[in-house]
Amino acid sequence: MAKTNVEQIISLMEEVENDTSIPRNVRKAVTDAKEKMKGDEGELRTRASSAIYLLDEVSNDINMPMHARTQIWTLMSALETVKG
Repeated sequence: MAKTNVEQIISLMEEVENDTSIPRNVRKAVTDAKEKMKGDEGELRTRASSAIYLLDEVSNDINMPMHARTQIWTLMSALETVKG
């Protein structure tokens, strides 16, 4: 997968991390997912799967604003393309 796609995903994750209208636990999951993607442990596909798992766990948080939920789904979709 092109490095630019991963860089774009990480950039989106950073936007979510910096949005204080998003609950802290969701931002923490996004931070953890970003660290997985930035890491070099394992294949990119495996790291993307781990990141998707982390985001999926918080995607149904009832306290999450709708715009944040949409961003999480967008991130998960982008990660799916990396996973292949």
